[in-house]
Amino acid sequence: MTLQTLVDATTLAQSIRHDDVLVVDCRFDLADAAAAARAYAQGHIPGAVYADLNRDLSDLTKRGLGRHPLPEARAFSRVLARWGWTPRTRVVAYDSANGALAAARLWWMLRLVGAREVAVLDGGWQAWQTAGLPVESETRSRAASRVAVEFDPAQIVYTDELQASRQNILLLDARAAPRFHGEVEPIDPVAGHVPGARNRPFSDNLGADGRFKPAARLRDELAALLDRQAPESVVHMCGSGVTACHNLLAMEHAGLHGSRLYAPSWSGYISDPARPVARG
Repeated sequence: MTLQTLVDATTLAQSIRHDDVLVVDCRFDLADAAAAARAYAQGHIPGAVYADLNRDLSDLTKRGLGRHPLPEARAFSRVLARWGWTPRTRVVAYDSANGALAAARLWWMLRLVGAREVAVLDGGWQAWQTAGLPVESETRSRAASRVAVEFDPAQIVYTDELQASRQNILLLDARAAPRFHGEVEPIDPVAGHVPGARNRPFSDNLGADGRFKPAARLRDELAALLDRQAPESVVHMCGSGVTACHNLLAMEHAGLHGSRLYAPSWSGYISDPARPVARG
């Protein structure tokens, strides 16, 4: 099994019987941060470890960098070591939001540290259950590893670079259209979007069955949105730098390589009230 972007449930089930694959449960509930851990304890893919978006994939002590700032590389190294990860480990991440909370986030973070054998379970937890595949409630222990990783800064955009390079960047916002247009804002204190950004709701990456659209179709849709701009010029954002990874994953799956993430995203951008906001 080659892991690059997506893997289907049946293929994963066959692989975990025979291969050493680290499966990571990334389920998260924005309304109840403890709910996903309880759901994991009740049932998860056999052998899966649990990743908490707030604790393992973010550093909530950082200020001005959005609701889910990236952790320091040393902290992420400790998480990976606890899971027994090494640079040779193959990883599959899943959640119950079709990859958006927060399987694509882990996929992207692992790519930041140089991992290439990493994928997201297409259709997530629902696809696994629909296929009638085994579920377990016990937590299996994995031997801890020793690992020290570093993030590749070239793949991360912060506000200074965003503002200095706006004419050379195509900013794609993964939030739902009403939030992008500033019609509603259920989470952040300011409604609207970064001036000049374009809207690509992450849900547009999915078909009616909750799985990613075929790569060729995604490529056609995204290429039309890019309007002849190079994929390398694309920077993704969302509310806090989590669901934006879904769009980045979609571009990679479609063969449009090299886009980056504006890590602070909207919640980080509006931390300075002097920054301009667009609506409508």
